Amino acid sequence: MSVSAQRRVLSKDGHNNARVDNLEGKMQLYLHDIWTTVLDMKWRYKLTLFISTFFTTWFAFGILYYLIGLKNGDIDIPPTSNHTPCIANVATLTSAYLFSLESQTTIGYGFRHINEECSLAILALVVQLVMTGLAEIFVTGAFLAKLARPKKRAESVRFSRYAVVCARHGKACVMVRVANMRNSLLVQCQINGKLLSPYITEEGEKNLLHQVPVNFRLDSSDEWPFLVVPLTFYHELDESSPLAGLTAESLKTSDFELVLSLSASTESTGTFCQCRTSYTPQEFLWDCEFEPLIFVAPRGRPIIDFGFFDKVQASMESSLLQNPKTEKLRLEDEYRRE
Repeated sequence: MSVSAQRRVLSKDGHNNARVDNLEGKMQLYLHDIWTTVLDMKWRYKLTLFISTFFTTWFAFGILYYLIGLKNGDIDIPPTSNHTPCIANVATLTSAYLFSLESQTTIGYGFRHINEECSLAILALVVQLVMTGLAEIFVTGAFLAKLARPKKRAESVRFSRYAVVCARHGKACVMVRVANMRNSLLVQCQINGKLLSPYITEEGEKNLLHQVPVNFRLDSSDEWPFLVVPLTFYHELDESSPLAGLTAESLKTSDFELVLSLSASTESTGTFCQCRTSYTPQEFLWDCEFEPLIFVAPRGRPIIDFGFFDKVQASMESSLLQNPKTEKLRLEDEYRRE
């Protein structure tokens, strides 16, 4: 299967590629949870919403004040008239708009003001301040929540471009490299994998995205490490592995996707973040291992060279991976000679 035709549910940067079609009531679902909808908006739409909230409320209540003045006969009053306007110095739509703006932003120049005998204008002013206050709190809170989302912190976590298959502790393993691009630590890191592949049940039902867990470890330890330097996680291709029997030849015709998610807590804020990536069979390198990227400076300070982050080299133990039976026979032969 070619790379262009390879199905990919999750992109390399962790975004969902699945598209939902023919969903009835989609708009109602989005409006029902308006807070999440606003948070998930792109920044250009969020800025548009923020700006339009102010302009819309200013103009809407400006029209309302103009209609109140029109009803009270405040428009086109002769200068010599003894008529007391409902809103002083508001005789045009522009002046009504300016009064709405000044009231909502609490500028209060004093040039335009409401007559205390005009109850309708007083009620409109109270409604405007309450409604616009709630709208401003909502939009401003959405801005702050989007800026503080752990999703932005997750963007500073980097997965290796390729997954390598090589020998580790005498066993064939799938290995990936993960790095934290910031100086602040990520603690309690845990990496989980899911293998997505077509599956046919015993009843003949075909599942295009059958999910099977794939366990990844760090140096045979189940403890949660902190991501201070790039770490290499691996999965053993033993009998219990969903990738058991994987070979260099089978990778050319395999149809699966390995989805990885790293869950961690940020040291500075304690918030939980998650970053994701995926690997297709074309992104598996057989009999390769990652090149070292951590070096020691003359004064003993470790230096991480990210220029080597995605670089791989031929595995030093490739014979174990290519032909384990031959290696076993060789060891037995040496044992007999002894």
